Amino acid sequence: GSGAALLVILLLLFVNFRHQRKLQKQRINELETEKQLTATEAVLKGEEQERSRLAKDLHDGLGGMLSGIKYSFNAMKGNLIMTPDNAQAFERSMDMLDSSIKEMRRVAHNMMPEALVKFGLDAALKDFCNDINQSGALKVSYQSIGMEKADIHQTIAITIYRIVQELLNNSIKHAEATAAVVQLAKENDQLSITVEDDGKGFDVASLQQVQGIGWNNIQNRVEILKGKLDVQSTPGAGTSVFIEIKT
Repeated sequence: GSGAALLVILLLLFVNFRHQRKLQKQRINELETEKQLTATEAVLKGEEQERSRLAKDLHDGLGGMLSGIKYSFNAMKGNLIMTPDNAQAFERSMDMLDSSIKEMRRVAHNMMPEALVKFGLDAALKDFCNDINQSGALKVSYQSIGMEKADIHQTIAITIYRIVQELLNNSIKHAEATAAVVQLAKENDQLSITVEDDGKGFDVASLQQVQGIGWNNIQNRVEILKGKLDVQSTPGAGTSVFIEIKT
């Protein structure tokens, strides 16, 4: 009798010990994931701060210098006597200078869009889609639902903006799409982002192996926002990405 009771007690202790070890292992895994996410978040935050600093340096520093050079050239033009060939070369140089200023502004704008800081996510995404449409690289249709009075924290807004930027770049460079749809919708505290294209698509099972497409960046950013990511795609039939987060 006492031997059987001891055996039952030992068995219960062993089961309890195994359960505790399992819980401990689970907690260690959770902490590891948390640590990785915190590290990733710190890296992405550092990247954003660096982008913001570079954008400001480009716009205010280099932009100011180039505008100053253009002003000096224009002032010189009135005081110079030039041959037709020299005048043509001078105009070409002025055009190149104008192109450089435009390109510098475009780069600075991509690094830290002014609309995002001043007017929020909805306006910034609308601007970004318009820029792509004007470039002729892709025909993008942008829709927003319930965003009229939405107040989205700037960190979340920047992260979502980068995700959409990455997804549309994929549509252009890798999927070779001709048309895309971007939808931003807010209902209560749920924010959803949908990006669809008519590109060549891929096998979702091989998502981790897809090279040079920045899927890691997208997944990391969604995880940082504690969101859900759903990717639907089949070779030859386009791609649909749905993201849902709590704001």
